[in-house]
Amino acid sequence: MKKFSQMAIPYIVWSVLMLVLPMALIAFYSITQQGNSIISFSITLEHYIKFFTDADFLIILWRSLWIAFKTTIICLLIGYPVAYYISHCKERMQNILVFCITMPMWINMLVRTYAWIGLLSKDGLMQKLLSLLGLGNAELLYTEGAVLLGMVYNFLPFMILQINTTLCKMDDSLLEASADLGADPVQTFYRVTLPLSIPGVINGITLVFLPAVSSFFIPKLLGGGKYFLIGNVIENQFITVGEWNFGSAISMIIAVIMMVLMMCVHKAEVRNNGGKGET
Repeated sequence: MKKFSQMAIPYIVWSVLMLVLPMALIAFYSITQQGNSIISFSITLEHYIKFFTDADFLIILWRSLWIAFKTTIICLLIGYPVAYYISHCKERMQNILVFCITMPMWINMLVRTYAWIGLLSKDGLMQKLLSLLGLGNAELLYTEGAVLLGMVYNFLPFMILQINTTLCKMDDSLLEASADLGADPVQTFYRVTLPLSIPGVINGITLVFLPAVSSFFIPKLLGGGKYFLIGNVIENQFITVGEWNFGSAISMIIAVIMMVLMMCVHKAEVRNNGGKGET
Protein backbone atom coordinates (compact mmCIF):
# COMPACT_ATOMS: atom_id res chain seq x y z
CA MET A 1 0.00 0.00 0.00
CA LYS A 2 2.88 2.33 0.82
CA LYS A 3 4.38 1.77 -2.65
CA PHE A 4 1.07 2.70 -4.28
CA SER A 5 0.85 5.89 -2.20
CA GLN A 6 4.36 6.85 -3.30
CA MET A 7 3.24 6.64 -6.93
CA ALA A 8 0.98 9.62 -6.27
CA ILE A 9 3.92 11.89 -5.35
CA PRO A 10 4.69 12.96 -8.96
CA TYR A 11 1.04 13.81 -9.49
CA ILE A 12 0.95 15.84 -6.27
CA VAL A 13 4.10 17.72 -7.27
CA TRP A 14 2.67 18.39 -10.75
CA SER A 15 -0.62 19.61 -9.24
CA VAL A 16 1.17 21.98 -6.89
CA LEU A 17 3.37 23.42 -9.66
CA MET A 18 0.68 23.67 -12.35
CA LEU A 19 -2.49 24.34 -10.35
CA VAL A 20 -1.93 25.44 -6.76
CA LEU A 21 1.07 27.72 -7.31
CA PRO A 22 -0.43 29.68 -10.26
CA MET A 23 -3.70 30.16 -8.35
CA ALA A 24 -1.76 31.32 -5.28
CA LEU A 25 0.13 33.84 -7.40
CA ILE A 26 -3.10 35.14 -8.95
CA ALA A 27 -4.65 35.47 -5.48
CA PHE A 28 -1.52 37.30 -4.27
CA TYR A 29 -1.52 39.72 -7.22
CA SER A 30 -5.24 40.40 -6.71
CA ILE A 31 -4.74 41.80 -3.19
CA THR A 32 -1.52 43.72 -3.76
CA GLN A 33 -0.39 46.80 -5.60
CA GLN A 34 2.96 48.37 -6.39
CA GLY A 35 4.53 49.97 -3.33
CA ASN A 36 7.16 52.66 -2.93
CA SER A 37 10.95 52.79 -2.67
CA ILE A 38 10.88 51.14 0.75
CA ILE A 39 8.46 48.27 0.16
CA SER A 40 7.87 46.59 -3.19
CA PHE A 41 4.15 45.98 -2.65
CA SER A 42 1.28 46.71 -0.30
CA ILE A 43 -1.87 44.80 0.59
CA THR A 44 -5.12 46.29 -0.72
CA LEU A 45 -8.67 45.39 -1.70
CA GLU A 46 -8.85 48.30 -4.10
CA HIS A 47 -9.03 46.08 -7.17
CA TYR A 48 -12.10 44.22 -5.91
CA ILE A 49 -13.74 47.49 -4.89
CA LYS A 50 -12.99 48.94 -8.32
CA PHE A 51 -14.69 45.99 -10.04
CA PHE A 52 -17.85 45.92 -7.92
CA THR A 53 -18.31 49.71 -7.93
CA ASP A 54 -17.96 50.10 -11.70
CA ALA A 55 -21.27 49.52 -13.48
CA ASP A 56 -19.53 48.72 -16.79
CA PHE A 57 -17.68 45.74 -15.33
CA LEU A 58 -20.84 44.43 -13.66
CA ILE A 59 -22.73 44.71 -16.95
CA ILE A 60 -19.98 42.76 -18.74
CA LEU A 61 -20.05 40.10 -16.00
CA TRP A 62 -23.82 39.76 -16.29
CA ARG A 63 -23.55 39.61 -20.09
CA SER A 64 -20.97 36.83 -19.81
CA LEU A 65 -23.14 34.81 -17.42
CA TRP A 66 -26.21 35.37 -19.60
CA ILE A 67 -24.60 34.26 -22.87
CA ALA A 68 -23.06 31.26 -21.09
CA PHE A 69 -26.54 30.37 -19.81
CA LYS A 70 -28.03 30.68 -23.30
CA THR A 71 -25.19 28.60 -24.74
CA THR A 72 -25.82 25.88 -22.17
CA ILE A 73 -29.58 25.80 -22.78
CA ILE A 74 -29.16 25.61 -26.57
CA CYS A 75 -26.54 22.87 -26.25
CA LEU A 76 -28.87 20.94 -23.94
CA LEU A 77 -31.88 21.31 -26.25
CA ILE A 78 -29.84 20.15 -29.25
CA GLY A 79 -27.53 17.72 -27.47
CA TYR A 80 -30.08 15.64 -25.58
CA PRO A 81 -32.10 14.50 -28.63
CA VAL A 82 -28.88 13.80 -30.54
CA ALA A 83 -27.43 11.79 -27.64
CA TYR A 84 -30.75 9.95 -27.21
CA TYR A 85 -30.80 9.00 -30.88
CA ILE A 86 -27.18 7.81 -30.81
CA SER A 87 -27.77 5.69 -27.71
CA HIS A 88 -30.61 3.85 -29.49
CA CYS A 89 -28.57 3.02 -32.59
CA LYS A 90 -26.69 -0.21 -33.12
CA GLU A 91 -23.22 -0.35 -31.63
CA ARG A 92 -21.44 0.05 -34.96
CA MET A 93 -23.55 3.07 -35.88
CA GLN A 94 -22.99 4.53 -32.41
CA ASN A 95 -19.23 4.38 -32.94
CA ILE A 96 -19.56 6.06 -36.34
CA LEU A 97 -21.76 8.86 -35.02
CA VAL A 98 -19.56 9.48 -31.98
CA PHE A 99 -16.57 9.58 -34.32
CA CYS A 100 -18.32 12.18 -36.49
CA ILE A 101 -19.02 14.31 -33.42
CA THR A 102 -15.51 14.08 -31.98
CA MET A 103 -13.60 14.41 -35.26
CA PRO A 104 -13.95 18.23 -35.51
CA MET A 105 -12.55 18.45 -31.97
CA TRP A 106 -9.24 17.13 -33.30
CA ILE A 107 -8.79 20.51 -34.98
CA ASN A 108 -7.72 23.39 -32.76
CA MET A 109 -10.68 25.39 -31.43
CA LEU A 110 -9.11 28.63 -32.60
CA VAL A 111 -8.89 27.34 -36.19
CA ARG A 112 -12.49 26.17 -36.11
CA THR A 113 -13.62 29.57 -34.87
CA TYR A 114 -11.67 31.30 -37.63
CA ALA A 115 -13.57 29.17 -40.16
CA TRP A 116 -16.85 30.75 -38.99
CA ILE A 117 -15.51 34.19 -39.89
CA GLY A 118 -15.40 33.13 -43.54
CA LEU A 119 -18.81 31.50 -43.35
CA LEU A 120 -20.52 34.48 -41.71
CA SER A 121 -18.79 37.29 -43.63
CA LYS A 122 -20.63 39.38 -46.24
CA ASP A 123 -19.41 37.20 -49.11
CA GLY A 124 -19.58 34.00 -47.09
CA LEU A 125 -21.65 30.89 -47.59
CA MET A 126 -24.25 31.71 -44.92
CA GLN A 127 -24.88 35.16 -46.40
CA LYS A 128 -25.36 33.68 -49.87
CA LEU A 129 -27.82 31.11 -48.54
CA LEU A 130 -29.86 33.82 -46.85
CA SER A 131 -29.89 35.83 -50.08
CA LEU A 132 -31.20 32.81 -51.99
CA LEU A 133 -33.96 32.45 -49.41
CA GLY A 134 -34.87 36.11 -49.85
CA LEU A 135 -33.91 37.09 -46.32
CA GLY A 136 -31.82 40.06 -47.44
CA ASN A 137 -28.35 41.04 -46.40
CA ALA A 138 -28.62 40.68 -42.66
CA GLU A 139 -25.43 41.27 -40.70
CA LEU A 140 -24.25 37.95 -39.36
CA LEU A 141 -20.66 38.54 -38.31
CA TYR A 142 -19.65 40.68 -35.32
CA THR A 143 -22.98 40.24 -33.54
CA GLU A 144 -24.18 38.53 -30.39
CA GLY A 145 -25.73 35.83 -32.57
CA ALA A 146 -22.35 35.09 -34.14
CA VAL A 147 -20.73 34.79 -30.70
CA LEU A 148 -23.52 32.51 -29.49
CA LEU A 149 -23.24 30.38 -32.63
CA GLY A 150 -19.49 30.01 -32.15
CA MET A 151 -19.88 28.96 -28.54
CA VAL A 152 -22.63 26.44 -29.27
CA TYR A 153 -20.60 24.97 -32.14
CA ASN A 154 -17.46 24.57 -30.00
CA PHE A 155 -19.08 23.31 -26.80
CA LEU A 156 -21.97 21.19 -28.13
CA PRO A 157 -19.89 17.96 -28.42
CA PHE A 158 -19.18 18.05 -24.67
CA MET A 159 -22.91 18.02 -23.92
CA ILE A 160 -23.67 15.25 -26.43
CA LEU A 161 -20.88 12.95 -25.28
CA GLN A 162 -21.69 13.28 -21.57
CA ILE A 163 -25.39 12.56 -22.03
CA ASN A 164 -24.73 9.78 -24.54
CA THR A 165 -22.33 8.05 -22.13
CA THR A 166 -24.96 8.05 -19.39
CA LEU A 167 -27.72 6.82 -21.69
CA CYS A 168 -25.56 4.00 -23.08
CA LYS A 169 -24.81 2.77 -19.55
CA MET A 170 -28.51 2.62 -18.69
CA ASP A 171 -29.87 -0.83 -17.88
CA ASP A 172 -32.31 -1.84 -20.63
CA SER A 173 -34.17 -4.09 -18.20
CA LEU A 174 -35.52 -0.97 -16.50
CA LEU A 175 -37.14 0.12 -19.76
CA GLU A 176 -38.56 -3.36 -20.26
CA ALA A 177 -39.94 -3.36 -16.72
CA SER A 178 -41.59 0.01 -17.36
CA ALA A 179 -43.24 -1.35 -20.49
CA ASP A 180 -44.38 -4.48 -18.64
CA LEU A 181 -46.05 -2.28 -16.04
CA GLY A 182 -48.12 -0.61 -18.74
CA ALA A 183 -46.16 2.59 -19.38
CA ASP A 184 -46.10 3.89 -22.95
CA PRO A 185 -42.84 5.15 -24.51
CA VAL A 186 -43.51 8.75 -23.47
CA GLN A 187 -44.18 7.79 -19.86
CA THR A 188 -41.12 5.55 -19.84
CA PHE A 189 -38.96 8.41 -21.05
CA TYR A 190 -40.18 10.92 -18.45
CA ARG A 191 -40.29 8.48 -15.53
CA VAL A 192 -37.26 6.28 -16.24
CA THR A 193 -34.93 7.51 -18.97
CA LEU A 194 -34.87 11.22 -18.13
CA PRO A 195 -34.29 10.83 -14.35
CA LEU A 196 -31.52 8.29 -14.92
CA SER A 197 -29.81 10.55 -17.46
CA ILE A 198 -29.64 13.53 -15.09
CA PRO A 199 -25.99 12.84 -14.07
CA GLY A 200 -24.95 13.10 -17.73
CA VAL A 201 -27.00 16.27 -18.14
CA ILE A 202 -25.35 17.81 -15.07
CA ASN A 203 -21.87 16.90 -16.30
CA GLY A 204 -22.70 18.32 -19.73
CA ILE A 205 -23.97 21.56 -18.22
CA THR A 206 -20.77 21.88 -16.20
CA LEU A 207 -18.50 21.26 -19.20
CA VAL A 208 -20.39 23.81 -21.31
CA PHE A 209 -21.24 26.60 -18.88
CA LEU A 210 -17.90 26.99 -17.12
CA PRO A 211 -15.70 27.47 -20.22
CA ALA A 212 -18.41 29.58 -21.89
CA VAL A 213 -18.30 32.10 -19.03
CA SER A 214 -14.57 32.71 -19.36
CA SER A 215 -14.22 32.33 -23.13
CA PHE A 216 -12.34 35.25 -24.69
CA PHE A 217 -11.21 34.39 -28.22
CA ILE A 218 -14.65 33.39 -29.53
CA PRO A 219 -16.24 36.80 -28.72
CA LYS A 220 -13.02 38.49 -29.85
CA LEU A 221 -13.06 36.84 -33.29
CA LEU A 222 -16.79 36.55 -33.97
CA GLY A 223 -17.74 39.66 -32.02
CA GLY A 224 -15.04 41.78 -33.64
CA GLY A 225 -14.43 43.77 -30.48
CA LYS A 226 -18.05 44.96 -30.47
CA TYR A 227 -19.18 42.26 -28.06
CA PHE A 228 -17.03 42.33 -24.92
CA LEU A 229 -17.19 39.54 -22.34
CA ILE A 230 -15.41 39.10 -19.02
CA GLY A 231 -12.73 36.90 -20.59
CA ASN A 232 -11.87 39.76 -22.96
CA VAL A 233 -11.60 42.13 -19.99
CA ILE A 234 -9.12 39.82 -18.25
CA GLU A 235 -7.09 39.40 -21.44
CA ASN A 236 -7.09 43.15 -21.99
CA GLN A 237 -5.88 43.85 -18.45
CA PHE A 238 -2.96 41.43 -18.75
CA ILE A 239 -1.86 42.00 -22.36
CA THR A 240 -2.93 45.51 -23.38
CA VAL A 241 -3.28 47.62 -20.24
CA GLY A 242 -0.66 45.84 -18.14
CA GLU A 243 -2.81 45.93 -15.00
CA TRP A 244 -1.90 42.48 -13.74
CA ASN A 245 -3.24 43.14 -10.26
CA PHE A 246 -6.67 44.20 -11.47
CA GLY A 247 -6.75 41.37 -14.01
CA SER A 248 -5.88 38.90 -11.25
CA ALA A 249 -8.71 40.27 -9.10
CA ILE A 250 -11.21 39.74 -11.92
CA SER A 251 -9.82 36.23 -12.45
CA MET A 252 -10.34 35.42 -8.77
CA ILE A 253 -13.90 36.73 -8.91
CA ILE A 254 -14.66 34.48 -11.87
CA ALA A 255 -12.94 31.55 -10.12
CA VAL A 256 -15.12 32.03 -7.04
CA ILE A 257 -18.27 32.23 -9.18
CA MET A 258 -17.28 29.01 -10.94
CA MET A 259 -16.58 27.22 -7.65
CA VAL A 260 -19.97 28.30 -6.27
CA LEU A 261 -21.68 27.05 -9.42
CA MET A 262 -19.81 23.74 -9.23
CA MET A 263 -20.90 23.35 -5.60
CA CYS A 264 -24.52 23.95 -6.65
CA VAL A 265 -24.16 21.40 -9.45
CA HIS A 266 -22.65 18.90 -7.01
CA LYS A 267 -25.51 19.40 -4.55
CA ALA A 268 -28.03 18.90 -7.37
CA GLU A 269 -26.27 15.69 -8.38
CA VAL A 270 -26.20 14.41 -4.80
CA ARG A 271 -29.89 15.22 -4.40
CA ASN A 272 -30.64 13.35 -7.64
CA ASN A 273 -28.74 10.33 -6.31
CA GLY A 274 -30.82 10.31 -3.14
CA GLY A 275 -28.09 11.77 -0.97
CA LYS A 276 -25.39 9.27 -1.99
CA GLY A 277 -21.91 10.68 -2.20
CA GLU A 278 -22.59 13.50 0.24
CA THR A 279 -19.93 13.98 2.84
